Amino acid sequence: MSENLKRINKYLSEVGYCSRREADKLIEAGRVTINGAVPEMGTKISPTDEVCVDGKRIENLDGAFVYLAFNKPIGIVCTTDTRVEKDNIIDFIKYPKRIFPIGRLDKPSEGLILLTDDGDIVNKILRASNNHEKEYIVTVDKPISQTFIQRMSGGIYLKDLDRTTKKCEVKKLDSQTFSIILTQGLNRQIRRMCEYLTYEVETLKRVRIMNIPLDIPVGEYRELTSKEFNDLNSLLENSTKIFQDRARKRRES
Repeated sequence: MSENLKRINKYLSEVGYCSRREADKLIEAGRVTINGAVPEMGTKISPTDEVCVDGKRIENLDGAFVYLAFNKPIGIVCTTDTRVEKDNIIDFIKYPKRIFPIGRLDKPSEGLILLTDDGDIVNKILRASNNHEKEYIVTVDKPISQTFIQRMSGGIYLKDLDRTTKKCEVKKLDSQTFSIILTQGLNRQIRRMCEYLTYEVETLKRVRIMNIPLDIPVGEYRELTSKEFNDLNSLLENSTKIFQDRARKRRES
């Protein structure tokens, strides 16, 4: 029987209701019930338990997961909390099934973001150590120097985060526009890097996540193709294996 038990946050993630982190917040807020009772953090459930959020029963009826690529407009917030943020991504898309964004793209930025109801793939993509590429096109407020390109690509210490950015690929596209490929996702990372070098970001657009390109108009979404999904899974499997090998070597050293 114990083999069939799973933590409530894992269950909410696997059925596609929200990420594990968001599930923890719902549990802390007392919005989750198991068989009518508010659970403690870490409570495990069985297949026969009734799980509700805000009084509504949660279950994955068809078992078919959704994978969307969405071109987020400026001004839309990547949150599933529709009660707090009126310009949230969920109400904007109005998808008929419960989905949530994979990661974030801040309110003043636009471009590609993936949405799904598959909690497992969310956790794999968000795992920072997997070094998944995200590509952006950025316009700044003054001409770009070669020093700017070198400093951006070489890594910058961000004092307020107490972190140094990883080395990345930066290419000048015109006098005030550059492309940048990141393999980490620090809060407002590109904007903070530019501010450190006394540049201000005027526009920021994400044009690729791993093997998925931005190829749809602003405000529209599409389903991932079979090839995109298969290639994405292959990249996730390979990066997870690399992570596991590194972890094993650290344990053995």
